[in-house]
Amino acid sequence: MAVPEFLLTYGPNITFVLGITNLIFLFLVFFSCRCLMGKQITEFLWKRQWYQRFYTTHCWWWRFFFISVALHSIIAIWVFGIPTLSTN
Repeated sequence: MAVPEFLLTYGPNITFVLGITNLIFLFLVFFSCRCLMGKQITEFLWKRQWYQRFYTTHCWWWRFFFISVALHSIIAIWVFGIPTLSTN
């Protein structure tokens, strides 16, 4: 299966942008999750109204994160191929 011309041209850039997007969504998932940050930080933030609104978007950040990781992986494998371990 041949790689489309636009992926040969823009694939590395798209892969890079999706990698940065992965980090951003991971950051949003982490800070919108009460169980990952620890009790003290969560108790401090939970007193803020803006955090309670932000917390309600937690499930959406997970969905966007999974989509971003899937696209990043698919395009990276399609453009760069699957790496092999050298036996040399």
